[in-house]
Amino acid sequence: MKLELHDINAAFSLLTRLPVPVDHHRAGARGADAAWAYPLVGALLGALAGGLGWALLGFGLSAGMVAVFVLAAQVVMTGALHEDGLADMADGMGGNSIEQRLQIMKDSRIGAYGAIALVLALLARQAGIAEINGAELPLALAALGAASRALMVVVMAVLPNARADGLSAAAGRPDIKVVLLALSLGLFFCLLAFGWAGFWVFLLMDLAVLAVALIARTRFGGQTGDVLGASQQSAEIIGIAAL
Repeated sequence: MKLELHDINAAFSLLTRLPVPVDHHRAGARGADAAWAYPLVGALLGALAGGLGWALLGFGLSAGMVAVFVLAAQVVMTGALHEDGLADMADGMGGNSIEQRLQIMKDSRIGAYGAIALVLALLARQAGIAEINGAELPLALAALGAASRALMVVVMAVLPNARADGLSAAAGRPDIKVVLLALSLGLFFCLLAFGWAGFWVFLLMDLAVLAVALIARTRFGGQTGDVLGASQQSAEIIGIAAL
């Protein structure tokens, strides 16, 4: 595996709406080899959103209201990419067969399962973020953002693609070196933010993603971009709860 600095731009282009210069042909050719940079994207997004929250607390806003602004900043920066995946996966659970579930997940409309999952996820994140000390918000959210996106890379590598088309299938499956580097970055940020307790936070996030992966393997036959989004959201929620 050869690391390229351009992989960072490619990861930002894929996972966010931030205007970064990227060679799309080069990024497409790299595919899953660029996935090692996903944790760096998550770290910056978390730091920016957490920094906003810290600043707003300094202006006297309540912790609950600040948490809403933090969530809004994250959603704007990512274009609700991962939230959309969570909602689609939840909707897909209602299908009677793998083919039907995958078809439901491709539907742009949101159903009852998806809406409920999305509301509960946002409520959980808002309640948890409101409990984090303001000065700790930037580093804490950077760590959770990095770790949750590192675990997406694991799901990409471990589970087969549930369908031949789609964003995840187009990216391909990362090799073991990409996975290990992504995991190392995710764990590093957790240890940096939380000390040795960060290991246990990271482990709990791993277990959350393992549960999502097992459900995806059983219900959908593998992973899709929506499954990756659901994995990220589940990991972040459990990480916040662990704090």
